[in-house]
Amino acid sequence: MSKRDLKKYLADLTKEQLEEQLIELYEKFSPVKVYYDFVFNPKEDKLLQESKVKISQEYFPIKKPGAKWRPKAKMRRSVAQKMIKHFISLGVDSFVIADLMLYNIEIAQTYSSQNLIKQELFYKSIFNSFEQAVNFSISNGILNEFKLRIRSIYEETLQQKWKNRYEFEAILDKIDL
Repeated sequence: MSKRDLKKYLADLTKEQLEEQLIELYEKFSPVKVYYDFVFNPKEDKLLQESKVKISQEYFPIKKPGAKWRPKAKMRRSVAQKMIKHFISLGVDSFVIADLMLYNIEIAQTYSSQNLIKQELFYKSIFNSFEQAVNFSISNGILNEFKLRIRSIYEETLQQKWKNRYEFEAILDKIDL
């Protein structure tokens, strides 16, 4: 069904029929429920904090009470990417999304400063996240608000002597940071 056909169909419904369909969608489909729950009660700060905790646990997992050993870090970039995508689909403020994007990179750098990482894919993945965060900040007109954090991420790549630090530098050169 095209958008035009849908508009025509909806225009033919009474207000009561339309309300019934929306309630049915709300009850039947979890993404619709999540969307409306967020729209009517947008606790962006709480959502951001919960997401930051999940991301940090990817790198610094918490030992469960009674466990004999500490769980191994998984370092999955996909966890943060799913959250970022979810934030975008909900229409979360672009400042909050950019904050989460940069936090993901910063926590990964904190981990790499304390642990030797041999996988080249880790560094490539963090660079991709960096590039996405910078592009997102530019496209939403909020780059100035995040310049210091972006620069400090770059400086951390220099300090840790990442092999791809020059790729980070190339991004900064393009945006004159």
